[in-house]
Amino acid sequence: MKSMEIPITQSKYWQVLQDELGEKSYLTDRPEFHYLAILKNTPVGNYLYLPYGPNYAEKSGFKTALKELVDLAKETNSFFIRIEPRDPNFNPKNAGYKIKKSKDLNPKETWVLDLEGTDEDLKAKLPSRLLRYYKSANNKGITIKTSHNPDDIKYLIKLQKALAKEKGINTFSDDYLKTELAQPFSTLYYVEYENPETKHTSIVAAGMVFDDGSTRYNLQGAQSDEGRSLHATGIMTIQLILDAKEKGLKYFDFWGIAPEGAPKNHPWAGFTNFKKTFAGREVDFAGTYDVILSPAKYRAYSVLRKANKLLKR
Repeated sequence: MKSMEIPITQSKYWQVLQDELGEKSYLTDRPEFHYLAILKNTPVGNYLYLPYGPNYAEKSGFKTALKELVDLAKETNSFFIRIEPRDPNFNPKNAGYKIKKSKDLNPKETWVLDLEGTDEDLKAKLPSRLLRYYKSANNKGITIKTSHNPDDIKYLIKLQKALAKEKGINTFSDDYLKTELAQPFSTLYYVEYENPETKHTSIVAAGMVFDDGSTRYNLQGAQSDEGRSLHATGIMTIQLILDAKEKGLKYFDFWGIAPEGAPKNHPWAGFTNFKKTFAGREVDFAGTYDVILSPAKYRAYSVLRKANKLLKR
């Protein structure tokens, strides 16, 4: 039997995070499959959500896992199960249940940099332009700092709120981000800049990474206009990667890119171009699917979801 790769969003650590956020979750680990299912509530009823799960080594493991999940759904009065198999060859027609493609929540495609090899091997994979900026950062008043203090999440929150206002996008709540940083797998990085003329110090970029046994996930990040002109995010990303290598991790997951052939105005186009300047590789997953157990409730849920989106506009 093939070994299973368990992403951090399906780990015991992620379950502890859910507990601290007040969510009910169910973790099952068997030789043939593994899943962490989070119970979600809607006005229509409950559903189960498996971020990047279930995980299985063989296709038969998925069917066994799904059968158990359906039983769990009945126990929790859930009318559908939202799954995100990491298997790129996942075929919903073989599941034996009514499964509908949903809007992807976690990225369907991502960019992964392999960290194994020598330090020189790794540096050869990094953009030479960003390496030059990184090496001269201190001389230009740029300092990269790290923190595990939940109160320091304010640096990231301030930058993200400014970005959200500019782009018209949603962000996580302050409490959510603060709880994430309180976890043992989280580290906050932030870029401090001292203007050489005014001697004024400001935070121009910040990001939060999650580490498991093999991978550093680059999930959260934002920078100011001043940070953009200083290439602060690029400089910080070099530090994130070098630190992951020093820590003995094998992979750096940039966490999401636009799909192949996406239009130039795709919301992730700029991020994707930046990430692909690093000599990594694309990794594809199945995407987000809903296993429908009560068609009537699911239809009502879909109508309500569309209505909420229209109201937010």
